[in-house]
Amino acid sequence: MPLVAMSEMLLKAKAERYAVGQYNINGLEFAQSFLKAANEERAPIILAASDRLVDYLGGFKTIAAMVKSLMEEMDITVPVALHLDHGMDVERCKKAIDAGFTSVMIDGSHHPIDVNIEITKMVVDYAQKIGVSVEAEVGTVGGTEDGLVGGIQYADPHDCTRIVKETGIDALAAALGSVHGPYQGEPKLGFEEMELISNMTNVPLVLHGGSGIPLHQIKKAIELGHAKINVNTESIQVWAKTIREVLAVEGTVYEPRTIITPAKEAIITVVKRKMAEFNTSGKA
Repeated sequence: MPLVAMSEMLLKAKAERYAVGQYNINGLEFAQSFLKAANEERAPIILAASDRLVDYLGGFKTIAAMVKSLMEEMDITVPVALHLDHGMDVERCKKAIDAGFTSVMIDGSHHPIDVNIEITKMVVDYAQKIGVSVEAEVGTVGGTEDGLVGGIQYADPHDCTRIVKETGIDALAAALGSVHGPYQGEPKLGFEEMELISNMTNVPLVLHGGSGIPLHQIKKAIELGHAKINVNTESIQVWAKTIREVLAVEGTVYEPRTIITPAKEAIITVVKRKMAEFNTSGKA
């Protein structure tokens, strides 16, 4: 099954009140684990590469080729989108599209809204003519992940309306209290603002920093229009925890497969749990 854009899967998710998870690739084994979980759960899935990790992962073409080859070798039969997360500029988004990514996020959230709209429109004009979906962000998601550091700045509803109407984006990440990385205490999402923005824009919303948000808040965010939820921290935390446990028990082991295989299984367990929480299981 070929890679697909995320626009149709998100519209379906929004209409049916579930969310498609985005799971960030941190290496070959992560991609394998995500795809296996999706196939077994019969769930659509978004695999993402954070722009700040693209070079570490071998470049845009390497990532796209890896995912496409894995899908063929693993006989993946569920919808899979390959997404650029937090694209740093227009040219990086274009490189991802040219390499075979089927979705990109242009992150202009640190610019004034007029500049954000301008660069987002440039990406949309390039992407949508060849069927690639585009996500944009308004406001600032706090925390730290993959070298991305920021403080929380709530999205302005009128800015959200403008960027949707003036650019034609497929999905909107409106910052409403979530953070990248671990939370300090229970997160407090802005549900009133969320409902207002969802009603004003009428596009699928994206929740960044989906790791660690309590299930009751996840479910409410989905009810209020979030059709895509990003997960990374939980995957890399369980990966690291499992590898530490293996090395602690097997102090002389050195074969990578022996060390890494339990971590892959742990990731699969986490992803399947998230798919159940997001109500994505069985939706392929």
